[in-house]
Amino acid sequence: MMLQVTELGWCPSVAKVTAEGERARIQQRVLRVLVGGQIIGAAALGASVTVGAFVIQEILGAQTALGGLASATVTMGTAFMSQLLSRMMMKRGRRVGLQSGYLLAAVGGVIAAVGVERLSLVWFIGGLFLFGSGQASNLLARYAATDLALPDERSRAMSRVVFASTFGAVFGPLLVAPAQWAGERWLHLATYTGPWLAASMFLLLAALNTAVRLRPDPLHVAGAVASVPQTRGVWGALQLTIRSADGRLALMAMVISQATMVAVMTMTPVHLKLHGHEAVSPYVVSLHIAGMFAFSPLVGRYADRFGRVNAIFVGGVLLVTAGALSAVSGDGHLVLFPSLWLLGIGWNFGLIGGSSLLVESAVESDRVRVQGVADLLMSFCGGLAGFASGFVRRAIGFHLLSFSALVLAAVLVVYLVVGTPRLRPTVGSLIGRR
Repeated sequence: MMLQVTELGWCPSVAKVTAEGERARIQQRVLRVLVGGQIIGAAALGASVTVGAFVIQEILGAQTALGGLASATVTMGTAFMSQLLSRMMMKRGRRVGLQSGYLLAAVGGVIAAVGVERLSLVWFIGGLFLFGSGQASNLLARYAATDLALPDERSRAMSRVVFASTFGAVFGPLLVAPAQWAGERWLHLATYTGPWLAASMFLLLAALNTAVRLRPDPLHVAGAVASVPQTRGVWGALQLTIRSADGRLALMAMVISQATMVAVMTMTPVHLKLHGHEAVSPYVVSLHIAGMFAFSPLVGRYADRFGRVNAIFVGGVLLVTAGALSAVSGDGHLVLFPSLWLLGIGWNFGLIGGSSLLVESAVESDRVRVQGVADLLMSFCGGLAGFASGFVRRAIGFHLLSFSALVLAAVLVVYLVVGTPRLRPTVGSLIGRR
């Protein structure tokens, strides 16, 4: 930035204000672009995830224990691509990484559609793995929102991007039926092919939005691209993450929130279908996704005001409550509406609180690497939970699966209460005390 000249000569304080004003202007533009990408990308992901388990059942049979394979594959793809895209961002910035993720996901959607048409598990799974890069881009976008944010505004900046997913993610599942109808009527495709092709079109739009509008690149403006040292691989990045107590807690919160949410959410549509409530499934999923994203601005303000640790604690309590409701839902479907809604809100608290704490736990030169490995582990564990959920549901039932998720979330709550001194003075924030 140019220093400002006054009658008294150079004025560094004025230059500082000007530089801060320009940084704030760029930050607002970055947030607008990221919000647009989130809406489009979330619509694509929401539309496809709703029918993923149904495609697996169509290929392998309704009673298959691999009902969670679709969600698990997407999540594993997200894990792998999170690390790959993070490395790309370290070298070339956020724009190249995000647009590459959306483009690869669009290709994956087309491959998955071919798999549906051919009833080929290999093609379908291969497409789903690539499709996970779209979720990786959507997740990494929340970190891009913090590149230029002030320290006490990071959670709110992150929450704006996460909140944007609401509009796409809630209405995405509701687009499944029209996409199916259009695919069958106009293109003479199989029932579940249309949603994957529609998702690919949305992801191409998200890539175009990022490529054209994310200029200047926030990571370049922050100077983090040039300052990032050569990567030491996944293990080196993990060591950077867990070397501090805040880093360990942030990673634990993100992993447990993701695994708990994915395990229950993946098997809910299958559980509903087996009990004759398939028509209700898109609405339960929509309410769940609304819980995941719609309250993000409030969650962000909460985390900035009362602290990241307390936000994680609230998330853990909500996840325990959601697991308990799912466990007692029986063969009906009404209890699953509040259960999946709370599951989404609890995940939101865990994600925003944990992600914000993760950013603060690392020095600026290490943040991109730490973010990449944290998202890798979060998505990988979520993928394992999604894959195992089908076997667990078939072996012991959906209700004991939900109880297992409850126990996992309870571990996080107990850890916070017993091992985190900073939680104790902030528990009062639960009743509104600062």
